[in-house]
Amino acid sequence: MSRVDGRNPDQLRKIKITKNFVKHAEGSCLIECGLTRVICTASVEESVPPFLKGKGTGWVTAEYGMLPRSTDTRMRREKTLTSGRTLEIQRLIGRSLRGVIDLKQLGERTVKIDCDVIQADGGTRTASITGGFIALALALDKIKKQNLIDRAPLTDYVAAVSAGIYKGQPLLDLNYEEDSCADMDMNVVMVGSGKFVEVQGTAERAPFSRQQMDKLLNLAAQGIRELIKMQRKYVGTI
Repeated sequence: MSRVDGRNPDQLRKIKITKNFVKHAEGSCLIECGLTRVICTASVEESVPPFLKGKGTGWVTAEYGMLPRSTDTRMRREKTLTSGRTLEIQRLIGRSLRGVIDLKQLGERTVKIDCDVIQADGGTRTASITGGFIALALALDKIKKQNLIDRAPLTDYVAAVSAGIYKGQPLLDLNYEEDSCADMDMNVVMVGSGKFVEVQGTAERAPFSRQQMDKLLNLAAQGIRELIKMQRKYVGTI
C-alpha cells in the first residue's frame, strides 16, 4: 500500500536532530520526526522532591506541552489546570527516562525534562521520549565535565515510536492522518538492550489479535533500533 507521505510500511519518517538547540539549558535538542517538531530541554537542579531528601538519590521528571498553534486550530494554553492527557504523557516520559539512569549515581539533584511541541503531526509523545533522552544525556555529560558527578549515570539508551494498523496494513511511525483513522495503534518504549519500558496498545474499531500485536511490536522494535543508532551519533557511547 502507498502511504500518504510515500513511505514504505516499515519506514520511519525522516528524523532530524539539532542538539544544543537552547543556549541556556544544560542539555537540549530539537527533534523533527516528519512534520512533528519538539523542543526538548534538560535542566539540572541541586535539590530533590521532599520524599527523597536525605536518601542520597536523585530524580528525573518531565513536563510536556503543546504550543497554541502546534495543531490545525489554536489550542488554549494549559495555565493552571493540566489535562489528563498531558499528565499521562508527562508521566510516560518520566518513567521512560528513569528506566535508564542510576539515580543513586546522580546524587541528590533533579533533572527536569521539558518537551514543548511546536508542531504536531502525530507521535509527539514518542518524539518527546527520543529527544528527551538526548537532552538528558547532554545535561549529564555537562555536569560530569563540571565534576559534579564522577560519571554519567546512564545505564542504556531509550527511544520510542508508534505503530498501528491503518486500512488493514501494519505501519510504523504513524503520522496524524494515519493515527486519527487507525484501526489500532500502539506506542512502544524500548531500551538499547531490547527490553521494553512500556507498551500502550488500543483497538479503535475492533479487537486485535495476538498475531497483529506481535507484528506491530516487531515493527516498533525495528524502528527503535534505528532511533537508538541515531542517538548514539549525538551522545556517544554509554
